[in-house]
Amino acid sequence: MTPARPGRDWPAAIREGPGGWIALRDGRVAAYGPAGTEPARAARTLSAAGRLVTPGLINTHHHLYQNLTRSYAPAVNGTLFTWLTTLYPLWAALDEEAVHLATYVGIAELLMGGCTTSTDHHYVHPRPRLIDAQIRTAQELGFRFHATRGSMTRSTEDGGLPPRSVTQTAEEVLADSERLVRAYHDPAPGALIRVALAPCSPFSVTRELMTATAELAERLDVRLHTHLAEDPDEDTYCLETYGCRPVEYFESVGWMTDRTWVAHCVHPTAEERARLAAAGVGVAHCPSSNMLIAGGTAAVQEMRGLGMPVGIGCDGSASTDHASLWLETRGALLLGRYRGGPAAMTARDALDIATRGSARCLGRADELGQLRPGACGDLVVWDTPEVALAGALTDPVVAWLRCAPSRAWTTVVGGRVLVDGGELQLPELATKLREHARVARRMQNLD
Repeated sequence: MTPARPGRDWPAAIREGPGGWIALRDGRVAAYGPAGTEPARAARTLSAAGRLVTPGLINTHHHLYQNLTRSYAPAVNGTLFTWLTTLYPLWAALDEEAVHLATYVGIAELLMGGCTTSTDHHYVHPRPRLIDAQIRTAQELGFRFHATRGSMTRSTEDGGLPPRSVTQTAEEVLADSERLVRAYHDPAPGALIRVALAPCSPFSVTRELMTATAELAERLDVRLHTHLAEDPDEDTYCLETYGCRPVEYFESVGWMTDRTWVAHCVHPTAEERARLAAAGVGVAHCPSSNMLIAGGTAAVQEMRGLGMPVGIGCDGSASTDHASLWLETRGALLLGRYRGGPAAMTARDALDIATRGSARCLGRADELGQLRPGACGDLVVWDTPEVALAGALTDPVVAWLRCAPSRAWTTVVGGRVLVDGGELQLPELATKLREHARVARRMQNLD
């Protein structure tokens, strides 16, 4: 292998080169080397000839249930708060079947977009055991999944945004959070299933629940996740309700810790970014959501310059309306350059954010987002149409993001092939799509 030319945040220790091979054993990367030095025998050989191979991309923020209300016409042109209040009544119909189908379809779409690990922020709980349904679905598919036990306790009756039908009491939230961690969280290296705790946002839960959740996460040794500084309306709400800005409130309830990563983080001041960085808080950057909701975009390179873990997130399908991490990684490249100029963000920066940066957000920098020996055997062989690559001869990593849409040719999770030859290896997908359509029509009142 030949060393990569180092770029910003692309250390010389990361190696890339033409040709070569990667061997996986027992779900881990066992070895790699240049062409001509391949192991003599393998149980199975996959060809990546003429294609780019990268570590699997890692999704640090999503709301899988929202693909049941994708591109819902009455909500698509509103502000964040308008969008939420329009959709909350529809989401009140969620049940275990709906969440299972949304999770199954969402994971299938993520796999085709090169994602090998995903979080999910499920915070709408009109019925119990919805996260159980998600976790069982991910286990069934063999997908690496970080479920987060989201929550909302402040309804419209308490000065919040959601209706009472989708909120819970603090006691219900905390009891179920501990139950889920004890039932499903696997702290072992290489784990496929982990659980984090994730109150939705400062304007949807009480101060008491934010504080108690941070204390519970410390006691159970799990990670914390929430939305933070996503929209100017959040600044107004926090000032009126708590007498301070969102980041100050976030710190006051015990969340300023390196076990925390937050979604969006578009509107902190430079001084607030420095405080978040000093505490080790990570950020899930959601480029398409930022653009579609038009609420601004995170100062990604400034945050990375401070040492903050910054990863990529799809965000919910009802705001982003897709689940391609390739598209989000390209979006990060474009937004970074739009914000800071043509030299502000490189293709390798964007790839680093979607792999190693995301792994840092999830507390798994030692085993995800890279293909060194000992890392989890999560990788993607990319398929870009030949006609789109015509003339792109000098740098395949740059061409991967600048040229026409790419999708996974092969996706491997823990050594298991889940996309092969551009086709999902999910025999029930057609049936699940029909069932998903039935449930989506019912939720959108189209029957």
